[in-house]
Amino acid sequence: MARRTTAPGAEPVAPPPIPTREQILAFVAESKEPVGKREIAQAFGIKGSAKIELKRILKEIEEDGALDRGRGGLAPAGHLPPVVLADIRSRDRHGDFLAVPVEWTGTGKPPAIVLAQPRGPRKGNRPASGIGDRALIRVERDPEGGYTGRVIKVIGKNKAEIIGVYRAGAQGGRIVPVEKRSQGREILIPPGEEGQARDGDLVSVSLERETRFGLPKGRVRERLGSLGSEKAVSLIALHLHNIPHVFADSTLAEADAAEPATLNGREDWRDRPLLTIDPPDAKDHDDAVMAEADPDPANPGGFILTVAIADVAAYVRAGSSLDREALERGNSVYFPDRVVPMLPERISNDLCSLREGEDRPALAVRMVISADGEKRRHGFHRVMMRSRAKLAYAQAQAAIDGQPDATTGPLLETALRPLWAAYVALLAARDRRGPLALDLPERKVLLSPDGAVDRVIVPERLDAHRLIEEFMIQANVAAAETLEQAKQPLIYRVHDEPALEKMRALGEVLASVGIKLPKEGALRPALFNRILATVAETEHSVFLNEVILRSQAQAVYAAENLGHFGLNLRRYAHFTSPIRRYADLIVHRALITACRLGTDGLGSAVSLGELAQIGELISAAERRAMAAERETIDRLIAHHLADQIGASFEGQIAGVTRAGLFIKLDGTGADGFVPVSQLGADYFRHEEGRHALVGERTGETFRLGDRVEVRLVEAAPVAGALRFELLSEGRSRSGARKPGPGKAPGGRPFKAAPSGRPAGIRNTGTRHRGSRR
Repeated sequence: MARRTTAPGAEPVAPPPIPTREQILAFVAESKEPVGKREIAQAFGIKGSAKIELKRILKEIEEDGALDRGRGGLAPAGHLPPVVLADIRSRDRHGDFLAVPVEWTGTGKPPAIVLAQPRGPRKGNRPASGIGDRALIRVERDPEGGYTGRVIKVIGKNKAEIIGVYRAGAQGGRIVPVEKRSQGREILIPPGEEGQARDGDLVSVSLERETRFGLPKGRVRERLGSLGSEKAVSLIALHLHNIPHVFADSTLAEADAAEPATLNGREDWRDRPLLTIDPPDAKDHDDAVMAEADPDPANPGGFILTVAIADVAAYVRAGSSLDREALERGNSVYFPDRVVPMLPERISNDLCSLREGEDRPALAVRMVISADGEKRRHGFHRVMMRSRAKLAYAQAQAAIDGQPDATTGPLLETALRPLWAAYVALLAARDRRGPLALDLPERKVLLSPDGAVDRVIVPERLDAHRLIEEFMIQANVAAAETLEQAKQPLIYRVHDEPALEKMRALGEVLASVGIKLPKEGALRPALFNRILATVAETEHSVFLNEVILRSQAQAVYAAENLGHFGLNLRRYAHFTSPIRRYADLIVHRALITACRLGTDGLGSAVSLGELAQIGELISAAERRAMAAERETIDRLIAHHLADQIGASFEGQIAGVTRAGLFIKLDGTGADGFVPVSQLGADYFRHEEGRHALVGERTGETFRLGDRVEVRLVEAAPVAGALRFELLSEGRSRSGARKPGPGKAPGGRPFKAAPSGRPAGIRNTGTRHRGSRR
């Protein structure tokens, strides 16, 4: 019996009619919330058995291709549902994030979703998102047919995306991943899924579900560029590490609109003999120096040191597009073939660069030091300066060494000799302080005009380099002291003492070469310096410098002061490079506020918590830049060595794992891998405490730091991976090196080096002054 739907005596009310196909499509298209069968039934009042008919109609519409069903519900074909899972991939010209849906069943390229950047400080309930994140996004259609969105929840990093090189084939194509851990694991691209990619292109690929058999399948998401073009190697690093390298239109517009600063309230220092000393290829000059004898009779033999730093805060105001993008970048990134600047060239290479003979605004510190290098007092000034000269390190050094040129000759007595005299005093104070004295020469890769590796050099370390570095350290200390005294929050550069577990591991390595690490007493840099002095002229010098470096904590930016262990300083802040480091810009703004030098300082609106968050962001950006620079060097060196397969090289064991040995080559500093399976017929046991692989039967030992000869077996340039074959014999049970011929050729196919490998070559680029201390 049918249920009564009306009161007794009333006219029967017919149930609502089933909506037509057109009504359903219109409802789905206009809905701003996720839509499914339940929402349609509720909207049209459909109940009971009528839902069966609704389900049938919806199925027909889907089968006809007029509706798509995704994780966010139903949507008109070719349209996104109101809520989608998407990957944040890049920025548009206006600086807003662009996201791409994870799933797209429409024709053509998936639509981009514009995520407007929230203005002002982030609220506690607002998800923080960035490039590389996978997020749940609420989307809306704009009047022009595009999509805008708002992040509901950040799910995590997009791990299903691979960066690789596309290789075209008759039946689709394949992707050769660029990351070492993915080497040997190609991805199949079925016909029609290659997008706009052409053979040899660098592309991003989304992986489909893997099967137990055959190659994993994927779909090309984006063509990133051609590996046949210039700067292709650094292009890989930029995309692999999601490093922003194209400025937004709004940022460039702000930079272009900036007007040169005027004297207006600044001290006029344009007659002072300030000069810059930089690498010969430097384009941005952010610091100038001078020194003079202190005329105060109470400070006999003392000096007045001046360090003037480009006044970036005068052009990059808090909250501006320039400021937001500088924070996202965190620092400039230096590759052998390009520089990715933190600020547009209009700011970094023009308005803020302390060019010779041109008026430039600066934030300067005058420091009075005694004859023995101890600082007596200091003060900060906002000035207008004019650099007297632009000198290169070698040029300044040559003048001091008795070979002045036309530029340095007139400056020798008035500017250069006072600088060196002050440096000698500072050096005495530095020696008493006893900072960590690691001797790790930094190699520099020089490229030919076509972008190939020409050669790898170790630039000579001059007193001119040390002079500038010591002046910068003193200025950084003065900045931290001033801000602490004024109780002004700041971002410190902190370097904690080594962790206990790292000290235990170091002790085991030292014991393996007959050095005992003291177990008691305060941990000081002097302890490591004594060890390094002990082995300075031995075969262990290079690898113990590396091991002690690895034992150290990583220097980071923080709002809380932990001191700087490596420099043996109680307080330290980065002040001297605001053109290329965001931390220095924050310190400049804090000094402007603390010293009442203008209205464009940090202000009281920035909390300690916000500074702590900024410190975390720029520390992560620094680690990202270091990894990208290191990997780019690895790829360049692998390209350089790819045509030398079969050649023999001298090197040193730089890492030992149960999987095999890492070898660092002399000369180029390239490092590669020797799989344990190629060490011989013995079974090799990994003795972690000794950092050695030891043969179970023969006792043959390969130990960290051992000198070896290797043959290059395979090079994977795109991944920057090298595989070697060991030619040298290991140590005998007694510890002596075994004589005899090298290992016979052979071994298994290439196996990628696991992560956690030694850092390899550091690219100095145009960096200087211990920029990452």
